[in-house]
Amino acid sequence: MTTNCDSIRSSFSAYLDGAIPGHRMQEIARHLESCSDCKSEFEGLRVMQQSLCMLGRAKAPADLGMKLRLAISHERAAMKSSWKDSFSLKWENTVRPLLVQVSAGFAGSVVLVGGIVLLLGMVAAPEPVMANDEPLGAITVPHYLYSAVSPHAIATSHDAPIVVEAYVNEQGRVYDYNIVSGPVDTSVKNQVVDQLVMSVFQPASVFGSPVRGRVVLTFAGVSVRG
Repeated sequence: MTTNCDSIRSSFSAYLDGAIPGHRMQEIARHLESCSDCKSEFEGLRVMQQSLCMLGRAKAPADLGMKLRLAISHERAAMKSSWKDSFSLKWENTVRPLLVQVSAGFAGSVVLVGGIVLLLGMVAAPEPVMANDEPLGAITVPHYLYSAVSPHAIATSHDAPIVVEAYVNEQGRVYDYNIVSGPVDTSVKNQVVDQLVMSVFQPASVFGSPVRGRVVLTFAGVSVRG
């Protein structure tokens, strides 16, 4: 009897979904008429199924598409972390301090040699030095270039500027952002994203090579009253 009950109960889910043959459904129905324990468990499952059906389909957030686009762009940018970023970090942590020490030692040597030359009276006119190269360690931040849409004020519930911190990749496109101050409702976020995704920036650079960077932007907020 126990084995038969176990077999019947294992088919309850398929029975509720109507996913078993007719003869099996009849067998389970007859069993439920004669077995109070199985009938009690089945009724509990049926009530649970009805309750879940009454919940209905969950509604996706209005800004779900926007968040997914930004999340995907963020992940792609993280996966494409270039050797330039790694080189920049290694330069700041190891190579640059070493070069500073070497430069200091070299400068001391130049002063010593220069003093000896002056003492010996072997002074020659210095040759002009051209400074056409980019300064060592030059770092730039992203700069706005243009947008595929005309920049316009953000419609808000009250007049207030919106300050946004935008993250720009090596191609000069925004892959993530954060509203630092100002209204943060769904309508404002959608308008900010519409302008950011269509904007093109001059990417940040290290030693003349483009890298990811951050830029702070300010949008005018204009109150719209019905």
